[in-house]
Amino acid sequence: MKPLYLTTTLPYVNAEPHIGFAYEIVLADAVARHARLMGRDVFFNTGTDEHGQKIAEKATEKGEPVQAYVDHFAGKFRELKGILGLSDDLHFIRTTDEKHVHAAQEFWKRCAAKGDIYKKTYKGLYCVGDEMFLKDSDLVNGRCPNHPNVDPVEIEEENYFFALSKYQAKLEEYLSQESVVVPAWRREEALIFVRKGLEDFSISRETKRMSWGIPVPGDDTQVMYVWFDALVNYISTLGWPDGADFAKFWNEGETLQLAGKDQVRFQSIMWQAMLMSADVKATDTVLYHGFITSGGQKMSKSLGNVIAPADLVARYGTEATRYLLLRHVHPFEDTDVTFERFDELYNAHLANGVGNLVSRIMKLATTHLEVAPEIPENTIPDTFKDAMNRHRVDEAAEMVWQRIGALDERIQLEQPFKVVKTDPEKGKEMIRGLATELYTIARMLYPFMPTTNVLIKELVTANKMPDAPLFLRKE
Repeated sequence: MKPLYLTTTLPYVNAEPHIGFAYEIVLADAVARHARLMGRDVFFNTGTDEHGQKIAEKATEKGEPVQAYVDHFAGKFRELKGILGLSDDLHFIRTTDEKHVHAAQEFWKRCAAKGDIYKKTYKGLYCVGDEMFLKDSDLVNGRCPNHPNVDPVEIEEENYFFALSKYQAKLEEYLSQESVVVPAWRREEALIFVRKGLEDFSISRETKRMSWGIPVPGDDTQVMYVWFDALVNYISTLGWPDGADFAKFWNEGETLQLAGKDQVRFQSIMWQAMLMSADVKATDTVLYHGFITSGGQKMSKSLGNVIAPADLVARYGTEATRYLLLRHVHPFEDTDVTFERFDELYNAHLANGVGNLVSRIMKLATTHLEVAPEIPENTIPDTFKDAMNRHRVDEAAEMVWQRIGALDERIQLEQPFKVVKTDPEKGKEMIRGLATELYTIARMLYPFMPTTNVLIKELVTANKMPDAPLFLRKE
């Protein structure tokens, strides 16, 4: 079985972590945990994107040194590991790390050696929010569609460019493979964009205008464009070009990147062409998730509908937050969430669902069984594995709760609490069956709720009641 390399995008450190990135990293964590459960070696990567004009401007606004500013926000994103119960072996790369700086400069040199980097004077409209030049076809009402409240700035300067147009045929060939983009319609979106014709893009900025970046090799008047620099993190974290992890997980393994739906151009076109230029294997699959909205509107501070990861955890706890995101946010489509809706789901499926079921079954087991039942191996159904392998974590979670509901119904229909009084051996066998099925449910919970997984399995194997309800109702 091939090793799995799995990475999120690197969030830009100009704001606190938001629920959209929380979903992305929890989704990635669920995929990583399932892969480990199936016996695969996994390298799971995340980190922070810390260069660029927006960062420098934000630090100046706050009157802080830029390094201190990015250190603060990098710390905030590191805290997500504990807040969201992420894997212990999660790797965290910062684009200000020395090893990343060296890798980005080496990557530049290799693209330059291919003849894919050249210098020219360019004049155009520039979106500071996306840190990129805009074509006329990109504009909506004269503005960047991702930043409709900000006028783009006209800039003329001499920059280095990457010869993206050179890779049109290779990108069409790459994007013709069904597996390279999930879901399928995002691949079609990328193909349509490529077939319209590609333009070379700027990959540097003049140091005199924007000095906060990685210096261009051999030209101290320019720093790397933040996207060209940041994308290299996906391999710098593995020790590219010579690291053993790079050989094992990128060259010999399966590579999976997660990103938001607005990243298609960057991740499946620009980055793949850059890899082709540097003679590095293209990404096997990029999975694009939708956006999270609240009350039917995009989240914004001005509307007061922003939901931060820490807010969710403060209200529901880590395990319940993971459950709510992974089961009730669609992995590919946009999803609307509110605290009111999450409260309903929490009570119905956690407090009254799995929490109540555990208490009922373990009450029967501790009352009537002298020892815990023997647990068979390999009880996770293939349909569950298939859903996880298709990255439909919502479907996989739904299967778990279907089994929870079925087990609850089984207790109601078979009434082992009555049978054990009239036919003790038959009743005990029924209770052993309930406890064994509960253990399988716990196994299936591992990608979503790893602490709950451990707790339930310990209760079953120790044949004991939980010390307190697993999930208290929200009133």
